[in-house]
Amino acid sequence: MRLLTTVAALRCYLTKRCSENKLIAVAEDLRLDEMTGWYRTAVGLVPTMGNLHQGHLSLIQQARHENSTVIVSIFVNPLQFAPNEDYQRYPRTLEQDQQLCEQAGVDAIFAPTPEEMAVPQKSIQESKVTQVIPPSAMMTGLCGRSRQGHFQGVATIVTKLFNLVQPDRAYFGQKDGQQLAIIKRLVADLNLPVEIVACPTVREASGLAFSSRNQYLTATAKEQAAVLYRGLQRAEAAFIAGDRNSNKLIAVVQQEVAMVSTVSVEYIELVEPTTLMSLEKVEEEGMLAIAARLGATRLIDNLILRDRQPIIAIDGPAGAGKSTVARQVAASLNLVYLDTGAMYRAVTWLVLQKGIAIDDECAIAELTNQCKIELTPTQDLQSSVQVWIDGTDVTQVIRTIEVTSLVSAIAAQSAVRQALVKQQQSWGKRGGLVAEGRDIGTHVFPDAEVKIFLTASVGERARRRQQDFNTQGQPEVSLEQLEHDIAERDWKDSTRKVSPLQKAADAIELQTDGLEVSEVTAQIVNYYQQRLSQC
Repeated sequence: MRLLTTVAALRCYLTKRCSENKLIAVAEDLRLDEMTGWYRTAVGLVPTMGNLHQGHLSLIQQARHENSTVIVSIFVNPLQFAPNEDYQRYPRTLEQDQQLCEQAGVDAIFAPTPEEMAVPQKSIQESKVTQVIPPSAMMTGLCGRSRQGHFQGVATIVTKLFNLVQPDRAYFGQKDGQQLAIIKRLVADLNLPVEIVACPTVREASGLAFSSRNQYLTATAKEQAAVLYRGLQRAEAAFIAGDRNSNKLIAVVQQEVAMVSTVSVEYIELVEPTTLMSLEKVEEEGMLAIAARLGATRLIDNLILRDRQPIIAIDGPAGAGKSTVARQVAASLNLVYLDTGAMYRAVTWLVLQKGIAIDDECAIAELTNQCKIELTPTQDLQSSVQVWIDGTDVTQVIRTIEVTSLVSAIAAQSAVRQALVKQQQSWGKRGGLVAEGRDIGTHVFPDAEVKIFLTASVGERARRRQQDFNTQGQPEVSLEQLEHDIAERDWKDSTRKVSPLQKAADAIELQTDGLEVSEVTAQIVNYYQQRLSQC
């Protein structure tokens, strides 16, 4: 692991790393085939102010799973502190942070001084540097009322870090919900080529959200601070029971927090999670947020409340039987089957029809963002959705060997994924669906209530694939060839730059060798019902 403290060293490191990855990529391409893009070369950035804790480590862990290079920035940003805030006494523990990063598999730490980042050790109001100013409506509510200029300071430094590191992905915790929403908006509005990955809040055993400021608290104060999360949980229980009104939900939190007299509430509010606008009632989803003080220590927390039916996300390698199982699970539970694989297959079919080269990513990006895909439910369990693209029914033709052999290459292209994921997520707003693929539980629906990782041995999957081809009247393919193709596709899917195949941390794994589809379906249905009974 490298410790970099200057911009020049960071740029040198990234240039060298990029060159090394290209050399590895060329060697792997020669060994596999002539197509490019299968190697994992993505850079993941975890921006922090140091004093790392379990919350930060969870971000690093996810970044490590999804990228070839992981960079952690450690910079106590003077621009996001007001003159009366704790900039000078904010904990700085670089040596300890280095050890934690080393253990977590971080490739490099970028720990510049304010001078190196070309920002004075002053508040944003006093600074004369060029500033990035998010929409005022997003900055003035919640924490923005008491921390004027804070989010301008955050946005300015985060933008600088994005420009310096140029990561493919950047990782932020849900605990800082307002910051997360603002950074997502910043990236969208400025068309920055970085994917913002939101990671769940990590909590101490008491429920208190991990924060660098927790170390200011005594053991007794930590116990008292746990009331913030208990209040949010009580409101969540009321929400599940049917309360949707903002005033009622806020009152539930207030009643719980009032039981600890040492906690001084700054605000309790219900807002829309992406725009941060106040809500009178939760229609689809809302963020219930709280800020409070224990003595001089300011703490924040939030929970997302969603008024939707549950989502079941089924991921796994090619040939594991995801589609068949997902269709039967959806039918058993009377949920909608969202055939995401069919969407990628439809785009692949259209690329072939148009005669576009598989590696012509620009043309494929344009095609994907202009085409129209429709999925129409049917009563046929073997093909429970009818697939249309640009008015053509492609339900059957997208299952050919030609499409199957190329769909992974198309799905690995970031522009294709972005366009289709956006559509999938819009369909998932109301929930009540079963979706299957390779990154459903990790990227498309990371907040799915039930996550399954369905897998089987290469030999078993090859046998099933051969049986499918025979049933469909496809040309004979040997088991040996199918095993080779499946093993190669597993490697490609798990190492691709865009959303590599991986098991979500909170998914349960089902090994299906020797099991009938009905048995696998029954296990998932039982697990789903157990999860619902716990809510």
